[in-house]
Amino acid sequence: MAEVELPNDLGDGRLGFASEEEVDRFVDTLEKFERGDLAPDAWRAFRLVHGVYGQRQEGPMMVRVKIPQGVLTVGQLLALGDVAENWSTGKGHVTTRQNVQFHFVKMDDVETVLRKLADEGMTTREACGNSVRNITACPYAGVSASEAFDVTPYGEALTRHLLRGPLSSSLPRKFKIALGGCCDTDCVGAGFNDIGLLARLKDGRRGFRVTIGGGLSTVRRQGFVAHEFAPVEELFDIADAVVRVFNRTGNRKRKDRARLKFVIDKLGQEGFLAEYHQERQAIADEGGTPVGELPTVATIREKPSRPFVPSPGFARFVETNVRPQKQPGLVAVAIRLPLGDATAAQFRVLAGLAREFSGEEQVRTTVDQNLLLRFVRRDSLPALYTLLDRAGLAMPGAHTVADVTSCPGAMSCKIAVTASRGVAALVSRELEANPALAAKAESLSIKVSGCPNGCGQHYVAGIGLQGSVRKIAGRPVPQYHLYVGGGAKPEQVLFGRLAAKVPARRAGQAVARLIELYSAEKREGEAPDDFLARVPLSRVSSLLADLEELPEAAATPEDFIDLGESKAFEVVLQEGECAA
Repeated sequence: MAEVELPNDLGDGRLGFASEEEVDRFVDTLEKFERGDLAPDAWRAFRLVHGVYGQRQEGPMMVRVKIPQGVLTVGQLLALGDVAENWSTGKGHVTTRQNVQFHFVKMDDVETVLRKLADEGMTTREACGNSVRNITACPYAGVSASEAFDVTPYGEALTRHLLRGPLSSSLPRKFKIALGGCCDTDCVGAGFNDIGLLARLKDGRRGFRVTIGGGLSTVRRQGFVAHEFAPVEELFDIADAVVRVFNRTGNRKRKDRARLKFVIDKLGQEGFLAEYHQERQAIADEGGTPVGELPTVATIREKPSRPFVPSPGFARFVETNVRPQKQPGLVAVAIRLPLGDATAAQFRVLAGLAREFSGEEQVRTTVDQNLLLRFVRRDSLPALYTLLDRAGLAMPGAHTVADVTSCPGAMSCKIAVTASRGVAALVSRELEANPALAAKAESLSIKVSGCPNGCGQHYVAGIGLQGSVRKIAGRPVPQYHLYVGGGAKPEQVLFGRLAAKVPARRAGQAVARLIELYSAEKREGEAPDDFLARVPLSRVSSLLADLEELPEAAATPEDFIDLGESKAFEVVLQEGECAA
């Protein structure tokens, strides 16, 4: 049960997730710290649970806004635009957990930001720290023709059940949950979350395939199957039992061994399941917590037709960014955000477009750092496209090879090795400039992380790039570990295999060679990610061997400067707060 009530209303009787009382408590705690009445470590732990991170730059903060299942209302989009314009860099950044975060926020402005967000029902509570993080869900849930059922209300119900719960902010380490099963694959990566929930039907009854203990980073694990089918009514009890086991058995002494996957390594699957079923019995003895009536996430309204003459580029946009919904005559429109960024003006435009064109009057963030506008009339697409284009939001190629995912990297993160956004922009730019090459592997996924922790989810991409460093004549050079063959399949997670280590400025060449290899050697109907999962690693390594080599005589001055930067590259080692 939540420790504070949530009176704010998002419309149609849907409650918000924020609490003014909580913001007051944040301000009081900050004042205690500033007076010297609270130790720095205690203050850091407190603010992290409230979504406020330190950056590698001294002073400014990153504020992460929790967006459950990626659902954003019109009012929330407007508030995000205000925060971006007035207290951040003019932009907001969509993350791979469907959150929105703001960088370079002054600590003096954090209270104002939190209150602005709370006014529209948004919270930063448990977006960071050793807590139950944002619960993600397939953005096509509720509109996909292949789904068993819409998982969105179950995700929202579970969010409300766990948010501010007795254990939710004091776990040994962060804890992640994802719901999917809507798109004939595991599009949200449920298999590499601490709890993965994929929608299933059995004899007409709704339920979930439940996996436990997945994770990325340096020690990768696929979650093991705890239930092939668990009725939806058991959702809260399943989550509570896993959280309880993790709370009492997790390693609180070693941060690098504190995630749930290490508990399972220690106990074994059978040992963990014994603990889990013990907690399930204890919960049952306490009366359990039935899911009960599901919350209403959106009320669908019929929008009028907006006929308009298609403008140049419309056909390509529809080809790559528009999917038909199971509801006749309606479509879902993907809005591609390069590097996951949206400007203040774009947030405001999106609010207006959601109100005017979307039957649910919402926008959803996605785990690949884009946005989705749903319940759009097909006959209104030309008008919508024209307005998106005017706002710089009509870039085609969503879900294609040029739509590269990236974490913020050394722009702000304390533990990033490289400026991952720079290499993501380079690869995307080179593919956009060579459409014939991109067309050879249009569905190839490319993801970038600035360090081994993998916030960009590079371990589960067809091509994954991980920031690293090498030295030439004692001088550091940014490079990337290149992984191939990762991906989340319907009931299996494939982790990429390390194939090469290439200097940052050669990443685009490496990607181009792999696309050509796929084009030349693929099987009939074989997808690029599947090809890279089966091709012998030696074949890839030999193909890229000359790109790996960078003798001192061949190095250029640019090789010693990270992409997107202007000064000599250096590795700045700090204690990361995501590891705090």
